[in-house]
Amino acid sequence: MNFLSDIARLIIKSLPLQLIGLHFRKNQALLLFWIFLFVIISKQFGVSMGIPYLFLDPEYMNEVGFLSFFIMGGSVAGFIISFHITTYIIDGQSFNFLGWLEKPFTRFSLNNSLIPLVFIIVYTWNIVSFQYFSGKNVNEILLCVGGFYTGLMSMSLVLFLYFWWTNKDIFKYVVCKLDEKLKNNVKATRARALSNLVSAKQQQVGVDWYMDLNLKLKRVPDYKGFYDKFTVLQVFDQNHFNLISIELFVFVVLLIIGIFSDYPWFQIPAASSVVLLLTILIMFTGAFSYWFRGWSVSLAIFLILIFNYVVGMDVISKEYKAFGLDYQTKPAVYDLNNLIEANQKEKIQRDKLSTIKILEKWRNGFPKDKPPKLIFICASGGGLRSTIWTLNALQNADSITNGMLMKNTVLMTGASGGLIGSAYFRELKYQEKQGKIESAISPVYLKNIARDHLNPIIFAMLVNDIFLGFQEFDYGEYRYEKDRGYAFEQQLNRNSFGFLDKTLSSYKIPEQNAEIPMLILAPTIVNDGRKLYISPQDISYLNQPSKAVTSAKIKGIEFREFYKNHNGDGLRFLSALRMSATFPYVTPNISLPSIPKMEIMDAGLTDNYGITDATRFLYNFSDWIYKNTSGVIFLTIRDSQKNNPIEEKETQSLFQRFSSPIQGFYKNFENIQDIFNDNRIEEANSWFQGDIYNILIEYNPENNALLKERASLNWRLTEREKQSVIQNIHSDKNITELQKLRRLIVD
Repeated sequence: MNFLSDIARLIIKSLPLQLIGLHFRKNQALLLFWIFLFVIISKQFGVSMGIPYLFLDPEYMNEVGFLSFFIMGGSVAGFIISFHITTYIIDGQSFNFLGWLEKPFTRFSLNNSLIPLVFIIVYTWNIVSFQYFSGKNVNEILLCVGGFYTGLMSMSLVLFLYFWWTNKDIFKYVVCKLDEKLKNNVKATRARALSNLVSAKQQQVGVDWYMDLNLKLKRVPDYKGFYDKFTVLQVFDQNHFNLISIELFVFVVLLIIGIFSDYPWFQIPAASSVVLLLTILIMFTGAFSYWFRGWSVSLAIFLILIFNYVVGMDVISKEYKAFGLDYQTKPAVYDLNNLIEANQKEKIQRDKLSTIKILEKWRNGFPKDKPPKLIFICASGGGLRSTIWTLNALQNADSITNGMLMKNTVLMTGASGGLIGSAYFRELKYQEKQGKIESAISPVYLKNIARDHLNPIIFAMLVNDIFLGFQEFDYGEYRYEKDRGYAFEQQLNRNSFGFLDKTLSSYKIPEQNAEIPMLILAPTIVNDGRKLYISPQDISYLNQPSKAVTSAKIKGIEFREFYKNHNGDGLRFLSALRMSATFPYVTPNISLPSIPKMEIMDAGLTDNYGITDATRFLYNFSDWIYKNTSGVIFLTIRDSQKNNPIEEKETQSLFQRFSSPIQGFYKNFENIQDIFNDNRIEEANSWFQGDIYNILIEYNPENNALLKERASLNWRLTEREKQSVIQNIHSDKNITELQKLRRLIVD
């Protein structure tokens, strides 16, 4: 029994275990950072949104490999060392015996490494597991793990060498001078330091053993008393100076990288940006806790409330703008009177006549004695997953119909990533028609658009939105801040070979000449839930109710008409796509120059498939369409299975339950919209005299051998997810639907 009790005392009274206990008693805020990372890498949070994959499969320069994991290793090392620094500053005085040893910070960090060590082991295991099940071979997995450990050790070595040498230099050459200055000028700081000394005498933690640099346990030297107060003050100042130095170093690195953030080389993996943010936060948490001690929690809550109040007073605000718009002109007034004025019957009639001219030019492209089928392409939202799926589906549909798909298409609607895919394919077909590219169905375009969009967004959020925010750029005649919305547009521009970098008005003539289908973007106005219709054409007729809707409430407002004094025609088309693809917390809500300020949200908030807009278009031109076509085809491209089996609710962990409301709301919201859209088409059958055909092309991972789960709702997918989305077009159901489409418009 004595032997066992001695072993128990050895463990309990060891410095590593005492530090763990100290964290749970005093430093819960620091533990929260670790808990956050643990639940992510173990896939207990945000799986449906692909958050864990950012850590387990980081991408850099469009590659997942040694370099991307090297950067991850370096960022994790920085976080770990910031954890050691913060803990040392807060709790170092509780272990005075360290001050008697050579290199006290290095020894403290070694004994404080139990949590980081467990994290590294768990992270490594999850990396290996994920990469193995993603189809990587042993050599590729070793390369990834090797990159992580190389980055981890390289950054750790650099930082610890800094502490190893600067501690000595600071102590001998800087601190003494600083101490003299403090003696004469900064009495408050000295008083604080001496207060800490008294606190240290009273709050010593009992430790019998510690792990030395040779990884052997050593007994703590006998207590001999404290150094004189000036020596303790010097140690305090030295440690504080080191913390400030590291913080300044991090900010300098951010500043340098931020200046060149437009260049892909400086766009680090999204997970690295997250870890870098946590590194900064843990430093501030430590500094805050050190200076305010027992008052830190109360003061933090007070400051948060004050900050919330100041933001609510609009003293501090961050405005995300649509590029190409003039924000200097007097804002337009957004009220019911102007809504009514913008939707007068005379204007609606003029706009309808203008669109009929487009329809007539479209009809002239077919033989007079053979009325064509008219196609509405409706593509669902869903981030990059939907962009890839929509472009892939359209390329296959165009191929199987011998290029007739776009010729028969009059209108393209939808939301978010789906509308981006539609817009990109429309542009590719236009480029092909002009002879600028060889083929719109070349796989190179699908491969390029599938590249990561997220790295620059997250890094811009860290560098420009949170900390720096001083960089600007010119678009047209106007100047704007570089924010994460700008980063998204620039990355989308790169991934689409620059083909979509046009103004909204650039598409006016091609649409009017029926060279390309009309494309209508309909993001949601947060202020009142109405739609903001963005099109180079005049389309006020979409705002009036149809026979199927008894309410006379105005459905939306035309962007170009409402912002005609703000250079609405000059709106960057990429900004228009971004307005329709506002992904919560990632691509920010755009603010438009109006009174009250118009806030724009994802089009999927009101209709994720664009069916509502397509049926309303059909209603307005139903007589013409009936007389001039042989029927209407609703080609719906959706990134989800429409008729999902009813699943039994699974047991969930606490963190899964935390994220499940978002996922559950998203799933049920889809079902609600499906029912509503089905009703719209059923009602259209009652008032449209012609035939209506429905073609449904859907992404259903259950029929895919690569991935049984649906690809992430994210702006970045793993390679396995991409292949799952792309290969699903060859499912039996989708092939049947494509053949049906061919029979309707070709045979």
